[in-house]
Amino acid sequence: MKRMQVLFQDDEYERLQQAARRAGLTLAAWVRRALRAAWRSAPLGDRDRKLDVIRSAARLDFPTADIDDMLAEIERGYLGPDEP
Repeated sequence: MKRMQVLFQDDEYERLQQAARRAGLTLAAWVRRALRAAWRSAPLGDRDRKLDVIRSAARLDFPTADIDDMLAEIERGYLGPDEP
């Protein structure tokens, strides 16, 4: 386990203490919970890189068909050519 020191203005610290009390937690537990929530919601990678990948995929041209036709073809593949 590692220790982290974070400095707050007095009024910020008091508001954090109040929030922790309302949640029924120690200030340390409240801060740990808040930091975990923040990192879970943070993007995992570079936004521009993700958008480039999406744009690149959108430019691809693959054959498509009606969904019912595709499902029927898949089912025929499972059943074999002699099945209806």
